[in-house]
Amino acid sequence: MKITRVETFAVPPRWLFCRIETDEGVVGWGEPVVEGRAATVRTAVHELAEYLVGQDPMRIEDHWQVMTKGTFYRGGPILSSAVAGIDQALWDIAGKTLGVPVHVLLGGPVREQVRAYSWVGGDEPAEIAEAVQAQVEAGFTAVKMNASGRMNKMATAADVASVVERAATAREVLGPDRDFAVDFHGRFSAANARRVLPELAPLNPLFAEEPVLPEYAHRLEEVVAASPVPIATGERLYHRTQALPALQAGIAVLQPDLSHAGGISEVRRMASLAETFDVLLAPHCPLGPISLASSLQVAFSTSNFLIQEQSIGIHYNNGAEVLDYLVDPAVFRFDQGHIRRPLGSGLGIEVDEQAVRRANNSAPDWRGPLWRHTDGSFAEW
Repeated sequence: MKITRVETFAVPPRWLFCRIETDEGVVGWGEPVVEGRAATVRTAVHELAEYLVGQDPMRIEDHWQVMTKGTFYRGGPILSSAVAGIDQALWDIAGKTLGVPVHVLLGGPVREQVRAYSWVGGDEPAEIAEAVQAQVEAGFTAVKMNASGRMNKMATAADVASVVERAATAREVLGPDRDFAVDFHGRFSAANARRVLPELAPLNPLFAEEPVLPEYAHRLEEVVAASPVPIATGERLYHRTQALPALQAGIAVLQPDLSHAGGISEVRRMASLAETFDVLLAPHCPLGPISLASSLQVAFSTSNFLIQEQSIGIHYNNGAEVLDYLVDPAVFRFDQGHIRRPLGSGLGIEVDEQAVRRANNSAPDWRGPLWRHTDGSFAEW
């Protein structure tokens, strides 16, 4: 079997899909994208396709090594995301060729269902109670929310009180038997994080995500030491060598993204590395159906898995939804906040190719909002 064609599709709301075709008619799908830089990743995918066409798709590990190490300049979000989508598609082909789900190829299932959480925003405090209640009524047992809107570089007493008030509102709606996580989204300085996290501890968040920006990873250890709340990070870590310092700093949860961190192949290795530090895996996934399907294949075969992010109904999804590009959306049906193990071959989903082709290039390139502090410096969105 040989790879004959690699195609990409830019589809609403902000996603990029990759389709790899073989001479035996087996097709694999992946989702290579950096939010706000889909066109750049698209170019990288087609550069890598120059190597892939004519190759045996079943040599997944060899192709991963060539794509990540075969040039002088390596890594970074663009290349790693391009490789991630291709890697997903190659695993999809392998599973379909052998007639088994990818998680069987990864060693078999270690669970029959996966717990997932939903996003409830959090930038606007007045909306939190209603949003959390809606997810409780939908059967979810966990939600995640932004800890704050834009944050002053040195938090005021009012800033700290606002963060705690948001979290307290969520806890009141959820009660003691459900969970919420707070996403600092890199909006906090290390000093702000150290100040706020002890205040959140009595509300028992499941974890606090990305309390400092990845470029300040050398400050992560002091934040962990000051925090009674478990610390999570990893959505902007693209390789296990980048994850290692975070693990050494003492984080509790690693959150690599299957569409950014080299795909299924690398995230599995990152999960194994995390296990040696007694750290749990919670794959980051605010993206589309192929990224979610890939995340679930890892989740069902990874013993130190904690919980799965998913973006069905997320506030970013304007113009299209996760389920719009699937022939059978029932594969992502939730039962009391859990997804049952998919039994279909490959990634376990059937992409609606005609819907993807119709949607291709139908929306302008998505860009993240540009936030500035009053002093002119930039804030994370």
